[in-house]
Amino acid sequence: MKFPGRRKYTHFFPVPARGAVLGPVGGQQSTAHRTRIVGVDQTLVDIEAHVSDELLERYGLVKGQSVIVDAAVCERLYTELSNDGLIAAEHAGGTVGNTLHNYSMLADDDSILLGVMSDNIRLGTSGYRYLCNTSSRVLLDHLQPVDGPIGRCLALISSDGERSFAISEGWMNQLRPESIPEEVFDGVSALVLTAYLMRCKPGDPMPEATLRAIKLAKEAHVPVVLTLGTHHVISERRDYWLDFIDKHVNVVAMNEEEGEALTGKSDALLACNEALNVADLVLCTAGEMGLYMAGYVEDAMKRKTRYPLMPGAIPEFNRYEFSRGMLKASCESPVRVFAHISPYMGGPHRIANTNGAGDGALAALVHDIAANHHHRATVPTSSKHKREFLTYSSLAQVCRYANRVSYEVLANDSPRLTRGLPEREDSLKEEAYWAQ
Repeated sequence: MKFPGRRKYTHFFPVPARGAVLGPVGGQQSTAHRTRIVGVDQTLVDIEAHVSDELLERYGLVKGQSVIVDAAVCERLYTELSNDGLIAAEHAGGTVGNTLHNYSMLADDDSILLGVMSDNIRLGTSGYRYLCNTSSRVLLDHLQPVDGPIGRCLALISSDGERSFAISEGWMNQLRPESIPEEVFDGVSALVLTAYLMRCKPGDPMPEATLRAIKLAKEAHVPVVLTLGTHHVISERRDYWLDFIDKHVNVVAMNEEEGEALTGKSDALLACNEALNVADLVLCTAGEMGLYMAGYVEDAMKRKTRYPLMPGAIPEFNRYEFSRGMLKASCESPVRVFAHISPYMGGPHRIANTNGAGDGALAALVHDIAANHHHRATVPTSSKHKREFLTYSSLAQVCRYANRVSYEVLANDSPRLTRGLPEREDSLKEEAYWAQ
């Protein structure tokens, strides 16, 4: 699959020369259109360590969950882990930061991060490590300087593989609304958020800053993408999140546990179907089951799959998986469509890291949305834009792309891509189908 953007590889758009099909639009062909996305995040560093259950109990941490700890406890825990040689890696983190980094690696184009950063950065500090592990294509010019450290998230891996988190906030939730500039939303393809942004201490300005970003995105007709974080963040305020998504969000990304917390459905497919009551497009990663997508399409524009129909809680749910996603509001007669794919090549031979796999899948989806935005702006007369689609590719093709990126993260020792994906053949079956 090939997408627009400033890449080293051969790609479809933009092209430097005129052609019979891609001739000048309005007398002149534009090649300067960018495919930027923007995201708001809690800037933090992920610190991975292998620990015993005894250490978790000693520090009052809950196995398998995230616990906020104060700076003194975090420093004491970090020192013990360092002295005992238990730390495996330190990476720039944050689910939105991961997504923006991965997007810039895939598209070879810019993304814009909004958050905070320590005004005084020294070697070895969290701010220093964050900058070192973030793609140079992620624009950090709009970060708000703060007089203190950014966040630290200690991912503590037990002998059974369970991950527990100790989070020291630092100043990561001190992003002020006035630090969200209106001009960054001009021409961007998507706004990416995480549920963690709305879960702060009373008085923290981050929720208000997030709502301002949503307001500016809506005014600029930019789709809003929300990733749900972890299941307990959603389960503690399920009704709040259903209302929040219904009012503010177009695209929801989740795993099967978060989907159950949001919808009450333990089956990932049914959770996706239920989530469509409040969202326009849903991506759900489901571990060894692979990943699902669900969305809307205009009835006249739905396209049947050429792959075998699949059984499930919704019989033959993938019947129209060759359809491209649309906003429900853009449909006169909306039809729900679903797609699924099993793990790429059965999953890696050795899973080096599960942290960030969902962020990788989301980056692929956002890249596809950005590709559609880019193509519509540069070639508006294309038959791809007879209707106002949200995605460039069908749900089936987006599943393939997201699956491939997720595999690359799982096979890495980092929650972020360290290189672009290797070149591979395009899917000719679907292109031939669309050409009919």
